Amino acid sequence: MSTIPAQPNAAAISPEAPVVGARPGHHGAPTIAARIDRLPPSKTVRNMVILLSLGGLFEFYDLFLTTYIAPGLFKSGVFTATTKGLFGFEGIASFVAALFLGLWVGTLFVSWLSDRYGRRVVYTWALLWYCIATLIMAFQHTAMSIDIWRFIASIGIGLEMVNIDTYVSELAPQAKRGTYFALNQFITFSAVPVVAFLGWLLVPHQIAGLDGWRWVAIFGALGAIVIWFIRLRLPESPRWLEDKGRHHAADAILSRIEQRVERETGRPLPEPKAFVGDVDPVKPRWGEMWEGVYRKRTVMLILFNILQTVGYYGFASWAPTYLIAKGFDIPKSLLYTFIIAFAYPISSLIGASFGDRFERKWLIAVPALGVALFGLLFANANGATAIIVFGIAVAFFNNIMSYAYHAYQSELYPTRIRARAVGFVYSFSRISAVFSGFVIADLLKTSGDVGVFTFIAAAMVGVALVIVIMGPRVTKRRLEDIAR
Repeated sequence: MSTIPAQPNAAAISPEAPVVGARPGHHGAPTIAARIDRLPPSKTVRNMVILLSLGGLFEFYDLFLTTYIAPGLFKSGVFTATTKGLFGFEGIASFVAALFLGLWVGTLFVSWLSDRYGRRVVYTWALLWYCIATLIMAFQHTAMSIDIWRFIASIGIGLEMVNIDTYVSELAPQAKRGTYFALNQFITFSAVPVVAFLGWLLVPHQIAGLDGWRWVAIFGALGAIVIWFIRLRLPESPRWLEDKGRHHAADAILSRIEQRVERETGRPLPEPKAFVGDVDPVKPRWGEMWEGVYRKRTVMLILFNILQTVGYYGFASWAPTYLIAKGFDIPKSLLYTFIIAFAYPISSLIGASFGDRFERKWLIAVPALGVALFGLLFANANGATAIIVFGIAVAFFNNIMSYAYHAYQSELYPTRIRARAVGFVYSFSRISAVFSGFVIADLLKTSGDVGVFTFIAAAMVGVALVIVIMGPRVTKRRLEDIAR
């Protein structure tokens, strides 16, 4: 795989390099953004997205870990499927809550580190944080200690997910952002059938004195360490460097990207257009997301994230548990959800074919309605074939919505506050998941899976309405134009 060296000249492109050089975008000189946006589709940019996505692979492995080790946690007697009260910590809902509470802390309170210290630095260390905490969690023996280390590991994941969305949006040319986000999701969601297979293979058994669910967690942590070394080859975001006034560093990295693209295509790149005002010396402020055009976007994304989590993780994190509640045994529930898991990467691969053909807001709203419809059909299905078919449909629409909204929310804010703003609005999905997990556990006990999916369907209809009514158009527009 051909990649851009992270530091071709350490003195020239280090993020700590001194602020020198003329300001692009103020006197007619092409900006870094203009130079990126005129890049044609290329192996060079695609390889950078692939490297970013390899790190995300283990984030999604961990996000779906709950789904496939839950039966093992029941079997070992550490957790129960339902709770005695709404917020009982003996149930699997507390394990789900620990995950999303950590994600909430990572997205809300720590994501600003990416705007302050750079995409590459945060990208690297957040993964190492996850590896260490997950390894420790795998050897805990009480519900409380498992929840604590699950929470700690999830802080790193929450920070990383915001950072990846920010990173991809800043490296991708405007005409292909949707396609590159779909590629990113295809790779990251390839982790779902892997963790599903390991869950099916290992969870029912004990190996070398350790319960199978512990091995599933250990494999994820050890694999992520390998990816940590691979990701050291990534360059810093040129857009971020330029925004920090480090013009020589940004130019050095982007010049090497341009040279590689020219060698691949065999022809000179078109001249970039000069856009005045792309580089704005405004100091980043948290309150900026509540000013001007950003206020409506922030409100919209808060409402969206509160609702979308109910549908997305209400299915993704609980699918085997629903099947156990229907009366299927652990091996069958894990086998059926293993088959359903293949819909996650495949849907992203299909999405790459139309990621930039349709307006992004419609690629969120329409699939949300699909989740509502097929979720209700899944809840009312009893035969294995119907369960698998409707489960695949829910996963397919969930994932089309997922890659579209990950691109969408990262496009709506300027570079100087992108990570912290996305982290702030995204944090509402995490805190929503904490409480909706307990609600789902209670509904599963009192109303069964039909009651759960009625709750999910109502939330997804709300998602569609919020996006259609309040969402701006973004497809094939420059990030800098959308952010104005």
